[in-house]
Amino acid sequence: MASSTSLLKRLLLGRPFRSDRLQHTLLPKRIALPVFASDALSSVAYAPDEILLTLSIAGASAYVFSPWIALAVVVVMLTVVASYRQNVHAYPSGGGDYEVATVNLGPKFGVGVASALLVDYVLTVAVSVSSGVANLGSVVPFVATHKVMIAVAAVVLLSAVNLRGLRESGTAFAIPTYGFVIVMGGMLLTGLVRVFVLGDELRAPSADLVIQAEHSVTGFALIFLLLRTFSSGAAALTGVEAISNGVPAFKAPKSRNAATTLLLLGTISVSMLVGIIWLARLTHLQFVEDPALQIVSGPEGYVQKTVTTQLGETVFGSGSVLLYVVAGVTALILFLAANTAFNGFPVLGSILAQDRYLPRQFHTRGDRLAFSNGIVFLALFAIVLIVGFQAEVTRLIQLYIVGVFVSFTVSQAGMIRHWNRHLRTERDPEARRRMQRSRAINTFGAGLTGTVLVIVLITKFLLGAWIAIAAMAVIYLVMLGIRAHYDRVARELTPPDEGRAVLPARNHAIVLVSKLHQPTLRAIAYARATRPDTLTAVTVNVDDKDTRDLQADWERREMAIPLTVIDSPYREITRPILDFVASTRRKSPRDVVTVFIPEYVVGRWWENLLHNQSALRLKGRLLFEPGVMVVSVPWQLASTASKNLDRLDATLSRTPARGPRVAPRGTLPPVVPPVVSAPSGEGGPDAGGPVGTGRD
Repeated sequence: MASSTSLLKRLLLGRPFRSDRLQHTLLPKRIALPVFASDALSSVAYAPDEILLTLSIAGASAYVFSPWIALAVVVVMLTVVASYRQNVHAYPSGGGDYEVATVNLGPKFGVGVASALLVDYVLTVAVSVSSGVANLGSVVPFVATHKVMIAVAAVVLLSAVNLRGLRESGTAFAIPTYGFVIVMGGMLLTGLVRVFVLGDELRAPSADLVIQAEHSVTGFALIFLLLRTFSSGAAALTGVEAISNGVPAFKAPKSRNAATTLLLLGTISVSMLVGIIWLARLTHLQFVEDPALQIVSGPEGYVQKTVTTQLGETVFGSGSVLLYVVAGVTALILFLAANTAFNGFPVLGSILAQDRYLPRQFHTRGDRLAFSNGIVFLALFAIVLIVGFQAEVTRLIQLYIVGVFVSFTVSQAGMIRHWNRHLRTERDPEARRRMQRSRAINTFGAGLTGTVLVIVLITKFLLGAWIAIAAMAVIYLVMLGIRAHYDRVARELTPPDEGRAVLPARNHAIVLVSKLHQPTLRAIAYARATRPDTLTAVTVNVDDKDTRDLQADWERREMAIPLTVIDSPYREITRPILDFVASTRRKSPRDVVTVFIPEYVVGRWWENLLHNQSALRLKGRLLFEPGVMVVSVPWQLASTASKNLDRLDATLSRTPARGPRVAPRGTLPPVVPPVVSAPSGEGGPDAGGPVGTGRD
């Protein structure tokens, strides 16, 4: 069983990496860009869709506002990029917004930012994968009819690739990401050349549709619609914070490489977003929220396709190979955009676990040096969202970007305090000028992102943003609760400052017996070797004949310690033992009681089915008794002689000419097979209980 599980794990994830190989997983800029920026780059595939479909509520005439909405998004994007370039230089340790908020505004602000980012990472996976399925479904009808299943499969595949390790996943995502940039750039350039150089009149497949407005929008309603459109288009900004959280994954010089990657991200994203909106206006492209209600007339059997697919069909022609290339790379980059979250979420989770706001398991690296627990949790929650919202991008997008703009705003506010603190002590004029420039950038960024956050909350709260806000609040409270628990445990475990710990007056040893055989003899011998003040063997009488046989055997062997028999008229095992131990403690409160339990060690999984686990129940109860120590004395059955649970791992982990893949002999304890209680008539505690001879 163990070998089969290990084999499957190794086939999926590969052989384990040594800890000292961690330095080899650091990323150069050419790999870091697709790994950390694929979310922001890919958002241009669905941000234009959201801009146009939101404007369509007011009718086709409202599309005239789309370039201005795009321009507003560009201004925010460039501001955020400039602001975060200051962050990565000031805080290169990888905490990103969380570290900035914690250091400058206090731990509770940091936890608030972290909860927002965790929710946003989950939504990044759900939105990106769902949008990828929608784009692929535009040219492959089968995908459109099975979009939920395919989206879930994509999340599972992404998690498996990331579990194999950061370097390998980064290399795997570099080619598709760069392919997307090249294909989109080529499509936009080709379209613009055909329009402005060749003079072609390009018309999108949806250009001749007649659509009606859902509502009559004028005055304040129009302003509100434009603000809602802007908040939807602001989804193009998601992913910028991932680079600041992932600075430790960059090769040295980390801060400079991260800042350069941020600049590249902003330049490419802005260029593609402006190009798509511009070409959509030139080709009279239309995209509506509800085709069944809004399209009054059009081609028979018309099926609405995504904006990028329509542009590809317009530029390259219907049925063209290049059209399928556009749809394919767009879908692929959207699937892979979730990789940004698969890199950012585990790193942030590790930092939070190190600060005791999440379970410590999130700080543990797996066999492949990835934060495996964070990856698995992210995948599970993303799948829940995809299934719950049926992979509908428009529904998911309403929950989106709240978290990221919370982190944007709080982070920039923290950076303002950071620069103020340093300016109070800095005397060098040149350094002060740099700090003042950075503070000005962060101040403008805080004001702008705060304004966007207010717009998002006002325009999207009832559309679904409240769900994201509620999730952030729950995570915030849970993290504070986890920290309070860890702090409470730390206080309980802190040794007193004065003097040494008081030693117990005496040690009373109790050996639990069901039958006099080798496991029992070993337990007695070990108990005697500890030199207790008193030593007694205890059995529970649940069957008179078996108890008499045990007593006779005890006398025949002339055992050196007394045998105490506890009557149990109701054949209960655990309670009589607990009462006996408690009575010993009551007689001598300052003494300690040590209970020795002989147990079997089995070598085959099915042997566990033949021996019940009553000893585990007793041990679990004894652990709650103050002043009681529980000692398991194992007896290895013959089936354990050839058992090597680690053999398969050692074989698959072997690497020639590079030394051993494990620590030198003697530095690690041997692998211990699973332990079960020894049954009545065969050894230690059993079906009749850990002691006694009854059959429970």
